Amino acid sequence: MSGGETPGEKKGWFARLKAGVSRTSNALSENLTGVLNKRKLDEETLDELEEVLLKADLGFAMADRIRERLSKSRHDKSLSEDDVRAVLADEVAGVLSPVARPLELNDDAKPHVILVVGVNGTGKTTTIGKLAHQFARDGKSVMLAAGDTFRAAAIDQLKIWGGRVGAEVIAKSVGTDPAGVAFEALEHAKSSDTDVLLIDTAGRLHNKGDLMAELAKIVRVLKKLDDTAPHTVLLVLDATTGQNALNQVQTFREIAGVTNLVVTKLDGTARGGIVVAIADKFGLPINAIGVGEGVEDFEPFDAHDFAAAIAGAGHENDAAAYIYDRVGAELLDQVGQGLRAVRGRKAFH
Repeated sequence: MSGGETPGEKKGWFARLKAGVSRTSNALSENLTGVLNKRKLDEETLDELEEVLLKADLGFAMADRIRERLSKSRHDKSLSEDDVRAVLADEVAGVLSPVARPLELNDDAKPHVILVVGVNGTGKTTTIGKLAHQFARDGKSVMLAAGDTFRAAAIDQLKIWGGRVGAEVIAKSVGTDPAGVAFEALEHAKSSDTDVLLIDTAGRLHNKGDLMAELAKIVRVLKKLDDTAPHTVLLVLDATTGQNALNQVQTFREIAGVTNLVVTKLDGTARGGIVVAIADKFGLPINAIGVGEGVEDFEPFDAHDFAAAIAGAGHENDAAAYIYDRVGAELLDQVGQGLRAVRGRKAFH
């Protein structure tokens, strides 16, 4: 996925991201206000602050780090909400920066096979459609495989996305062996010199044994045609499930050897801190996040943007970004040139 954005697009995405995680940041803000409220930082306040952070699903490790940092720097001193926001944003960015990586394609693999897994309802099929859109936008040829053959709606939805992005869809009737669909799709993708093959799968986690056998079979048949496939095993997580998302990562790592993550529906929860807890515990690359239904609401994951948004900080507090957004790069450059000219004249005199 390409990360090349204009400043305007970047600003627009940050605004959508901040709006998307507003339930999380607003809940944090309200709870922080209740805890701090002009009090000095003592053990009782630290305990209450830690509870606020845990309620946002930031995880025990993150809550402990923030508590320790504030305790060392601000103990028995007054503590403002901005103090906590600054520490929170810094700590969150520190945890997320190593895992915030775009989904990179292996140029030696033709096609690059992405096996998309996750429980039903997380937005797997929609994520496939959005990824296909981004790959196509970047000039890649894309093929989709409807491997969730247990739900007619999933097959139909994938066909709709294929039509939208101009991607061929390999689909069979409900009840067809998913491994057969995957095999045919890879065979066809290789013969047509397709760049990327995205394979949808079922997510019936209530029957773990059957799902494990099904995914293992898909991987086996793919390797008959390409012993390096799948090149990416992408787990799609629904942020609204909170702590249960941690269990899903663990389970799908065991079942399918998950290599990468996408987190969806961050706009539907006040517990968006789960992204931090997942990064802290597993260290798997988080390629993208979703904060809405639209294609534009799905972007490569940026650690600092997410940290600023979830902490309630943001680019609009940055004077340079504020000016840049309103007067544009060209005018800002002109202002800079003028200032340099003035400084030059002063230096000359």
